[in-house]
Amino acid sequence: MTNHDEAAAVRPLTLAWVSRHLEVGERIVRTEALHGGITAEMWRLTIGTRDGGTRELVLRSFVDPFSVGLAEDWLTREAGALALLTGTGVPAPGLVAVDPTAAHCAYPSLLMTHLAGRTVLDDEGLETRVPLLARQLVAIHALRPAERPREYVALTTADTVVVPKGADAAAWAAAIDVIRRPAPPYEGRFLHRDFQPGNVLFDVPPRPAGARITGVVDWAATSWGPADLDVAHCSTNLALLHGPAWGLRFAEAYEEAGGVLAAAASERLYWQVRDGLACSEEVQQVAQPWREAGRTELTTRAVEERLDAYVTALMDALG
Repeated sequence: MTNHDEAAAVRPLTLAWVSRHLEVGERIVRTEALHGGITAEMWRLTIGTRDGGTRELVLRSFVDPFSVGLAEDWLTREAGALALLTGTGVPAPGLVAVDPTAAHCAYPSLLMTHLAGRTVLDDEGLETRVPLLARQLVAIHALRPAERPREYVALTTADTVVVPKGADAAAWAAAIDVIRRPAPPYEGRFLHRDFQPGNVLFDVPPRPAGARITGVVDWAATSWGPADLDVAHCSTNLALLHGPAWGLRFAEAYEEAGGVLAAAASERLYWQVRDGLACSEEVQQVAQPWREAGRTELTTRAVEERLDAYVTALMDALG
């Protein structure tokens, strides 16, 4: 159970808006803060049903002043993505309601169905989960929506990269030179754009070998672009969570699952390096949710060191 202070953190205006989107005779009986989000507050709402049972919904609200300015775009895109994903077989939340401009809520908000499962960020069972992640991403990239989402946006430039203290200067200089080049040509795909272990839910039985994916969440950055970009993003996250070797392994797992990456090694490297360098600008923001989720050893410094090792490994692999 949550305490009253935590429950009160969902503003009355927002609770009233949620209530208007419930079935007749339903009511909100409990709110519980969910942890792990970087840009928004997440709440699990327990709904009392007419027959005396309960069901759960998830509320995302953008309360940070910086994020509020971006919320309309993010929430509108996420709502569109959730509607598009209905019936595709990709396990995404169902859209219940959205208020992207806070016309009715205290803050810009989205209400969606709750998916079973949990994120798994520990090292145990990783060799089982990586192929599952790869297969799920191949299925996402196979979607052919009637209306394409917006073109992908690059998240870094050669001039904004933050080289970690003590990093391999030569490797980083070479990596930065890679992204000074024009982006390679690519065949467009439907991208999640933030596909990584923190946005994938697993049903993990006592034996990790029986794990399965129950949901993929956080579709606010849905884009159209190269499959390599999604693969690179998950690779970077795996490298920082579990070590550089796992970052290198994910691209192989994606191809083993039937996914198609850029034909030339230099083109694949471009996308891998671009995502790794993008992460250099937000190591602190990336590491904090992982520590809150129990990976307390992943200090900002520890993650910087892993990022350096991963970027160096990428450049070594090319050589």
